[in-house]
Amino acid sequence: MTTALWDVANADVVVFMGSNAAENHPIALKWFLRAKQKGATVICVDPRYTRTASKADWWIPFRSGTDIAVLGGLINYAITHDKIHREYVVKYTNASLLVHPDFRFDDGLFSGWNEATGKYDQATWAFQTGPDGQPLADPTLEHPQCVFQHIKRIYAPYTPEKVSEISGIPVAEFIRFAETVCATGAPGKSAVFTYAMGWTQHTKGVQNIRTATILQMLLGNIGVAGGGIAALRGHANVQGATDLAVLYHDLPGYLGQPNEGHQSLQDFLAKTTTRNSYWENKPKFLISLLKAWWGEHATAANDYCFDYLPKMATSETYSHYDIFQSILDGRVKGLVVVGQNPAVGSANARKVQAALAKLDWLVVSDLFLNETSEFWKLEGMNPAEIQTEVILLPAAGPLEKEGSFTNTHRLIQWKHKMIEPMGQAHSDGWYMVQIGKRLKQLYAGSTAAKDLPIKHLVWDYDDPNNPDEFDHLKVLKEINGYDTTTGAPVTGFGALKDDGTTACGCWIYSGIYPEEGVNKADARLRAAPNRPDGWTEARADGSADYLHLGWGFAWPANRRVIYNRASADPTGRPWSKVPLVWWNEAEAKWAGVDVPDMLPVAPDQVHALGVRGDSPFIMKPWGLGGIWGPLPDGPLPVHYEPKESPTPNLLYRKQGTIPTMKIYDSEFDVWGDPQRFPYVATTYRLTEHLTSGVMTRTLPYLAEAFPRHFCEIPRELAQLKGIRNGDWVEVESARGKVRVQAMVTNRLRPLRVGGRETYVIGLPIHWGPKSGHVQGDITNTLTPQAVDVNVQIQESKVFLADLRKVEVGG
Repeated sequence: MTTALWDVANADVVVFMGSNAAENHPIALKWFLRAKQKGATVICVDPRYTRTASKADWWIPFRSGTDIAVLGGLINYAITHDKIHREYVVKYTNASLLVHPDFRFDDGLFSGWNEATGKYDQATWAFQTGPDGQPLADPTLEHPQCVFQHIKRIYAPYTPEKVSEISGIPVAEFIRFAETVCATGAPGKSAVFTYAMGWTQHTKGVQNIRTATILQMLLGNIGVAGGGIAALRGHANVQGATDLAVLYHDLPGYLGQPNEGHQSLQDFLAKTTTRNSYWENKPKFLISLLKAWWGEHATAANDYCFDYLPKMATSETYSHYDIFQSILDGRVKGLVVVGQNPAVGSANARKVQAALAKLDWLVVSDLFLNETSEFWKLEGMNPAEIQTEVILLPAAGPLEKEGSFTNTHRLIQWKHKMIEPMGQAHSDGWYMVQIGKRLKQLYAGSTAAKDLPIKHLVWDYDDPNNPDEFDHLKVLKEINGYDTTTGAPVTGFGALKDDGTTACGCWIYSGIYPEEGVNKADARLRAAPNRPDGWTEARADGSADYLHLGWGFAWPANRRVIYNRASADPTGRPWSKVPLVWWNEAEAKWAGVDVPDMLPVAPDQVHALGVRGDSPFIMKPWGLGGIWGPLPDGPLPVHYEPKESPTPNLLYRKQGTIPTMKIYDSEFDVWGDPQRFPYVATTYRLTEHLTSGVMTRTLPYLAEAFPRHFCEIPRELAQLKGIRNGDWVEVESARGKVRVQAMVTNRLRPLRVGGRETYVIGLPIHWGPKSGHVQGDITNTLTPQAVDVNVQIQESKVFLADLRKVEVGG
């Protein structure tokens, strides 16, 4: 998330697209509604009329899976109607850089596609450089090989008429939408795009988000007050989990994970460090991480224990869905499941359940018994044939444990334990600390080289005042970083070094514990002193600290709006309606109501890292925003149809679906066609229930609020099928069937797609057949395991289904 929730009140336009914040992020919603109270136009683009749509100025229904077509249409509209913020685009983005002369885009495929490997060779996506190694650029944006001209050509077919034909949005409605959003492409105006799982759960989920960021950079809406991309995370600590690397492909602080092709620490750093950006400090961050993990054993002589890190196979990924495929393939024998219920919550649920039955052992840590911990009771299971040993670890609830949450806008807040865990329950942290201690005891006498990563692991979290617990602040101090010679905490990531004299568990969190006993995550200051800077009259709510810099700690460096250098013009003078940062000429330094996000040089100077003082995106090469940003599936996003679609790609015939999508080879991975499954289905969540329903179906008042599983059906489709509200219906996909009650509604409308009527139906995901006061069929029986190549997330927001009325008990 590039902005802070407190800042979105400054927006002129708020777009909810891929987000139903009213139901899934109700606390965050109030900040967007403050923007509306101040005069912002709020637009909800969603296949369903949701509670969020009810709060918007207008709702735009569209076909799920066509987000890039719609956003690409906005890009085309902004360019063809000269709505771009030209100075921002030229100075702050890579739009002016020249691309390799051999780059091509042909009918859905970029140059470099290798059909045999299923991958792109990105050589022709590179920038042209001069003799000095610097990129060639055309600030007029007229050169045919510059990024801007490539964008102009590639998105030219995304006309309002074509967008309408693909998405189902009427032409006039789309033009109104485009005019409203693109009107923010000027100094002093801003729009914010708000997304969640509606954008991510697609085979091109990352590219959905990329399209929005390209549009926002063309309009000059990143890093300015009220602007940006608001990624609403699904739980209180989803952001913290990704920051600290629960994902297989990263180390804490997004440092990347080495693979078997990286022969040494220096080889890894040489191949993965982004030059001409602040990422040139990556060696300091990584070596400090290795020192935090292996302490005195990590020295320059042994590459700071770089060899202790597991190395990924270059040809493999290790995602959630890879794990279950590997179980089916016999490669994984044991599984630890903490705080999730994959038997209900994972796509292609029958495949996941079948995998659980092939394990030697399964450990489930949860507050309640659930469908995963009792998978052998599910339909189609024969307990006599299942040899899996299941161990249940009773987990502590949110009020029973200490620690921190990192919420959706990168704000880390400390939470205190209110009561002791009941019975034999323990916190997740307690289990992890105990496992680490007991493993170290088991390996203490080993001399085998393979055991050294555990034997040498720093694991000194014991609480001296309570031998049965661990010291949370010791963990926080390690995450913050400390001087290895004195033990004193470092004040921030700027103090980290690459010579082994600092240790740091997550560089982006550095500064959260800057001195002994000072936990900034626990800070609750409601106001900071006024700043004598001359700009104090322009605050969103009239205060001097509307960003609440004294409340909690936001990474990086307690900054609330990242890239905020972009809120000032190239000379450093604010052009945003609410100044965030500016160049203080008298004191020759950057100042602001937020922590300035730029390198400490004057606007007309160049930092030693090769980044100019007038460049806001210091983590990107040359400080330029990445309008052109090569990913495994392309340097630019283009419209591809979902894996299961009711229509061929109306823009590209050669390549209709995204060529890099990953699909699995098993008897459970089967696909539907529109002749057999004529309707588009989408999944979603409700306020009254949480994910797979383990916590909410066990609470009587929430179970009563939504006791029965249901399917939303457009009124017109219900009439065609003879279905009335409350009837029982069977929804079927190529992977299975579920029986639910019909909710006949106007909240879903027929869409005109490709010249014919297309119907969308919707199902929530929260029911399972075993746990809780209420039960129901598992929605994810229907969803496919077709995944995005970048992050391996499933395409559960769109698939094909059929629908029929059934008799009760029939």
